[in-house]
Amino acid sequence: MTQELDIVQLSVIIAFAALSVSQVMAMVRLVIGPSVGDRILSLDTMVVNAIGLIVLLGISQGTQIYFEVAMIIAMLGFVSTVALARFVLRGDIIE
Repeated sequence: MTQELDIVQLSVIIAFAALSVSQVMAMVRLVIGPSVGDRILSLDTMVVNAIGLIVLLGISQGTQIYFEVAMIIAMLGFVSTVALARFVLRGDIIE
């Protein structure tokens, strides 16, 4: 039983590291992105990575509140990405 827990903890640590590296890479693309589309895509990627980090935090601590927080951030991230894309394409969010 303890070996299974060690494998789960090790996999969570590896996933934390992978998502952290991915978050940093998306942040670099946000800073040096040549176009606005690249920056919007990197912001969306950063939201997805943040959701993954929050879910991993919930798994590692064994609480369920982080999953609800991840759902709220997912909804806000989707709405903000759509609003930003509409603003870039049309210059106006509300028609």
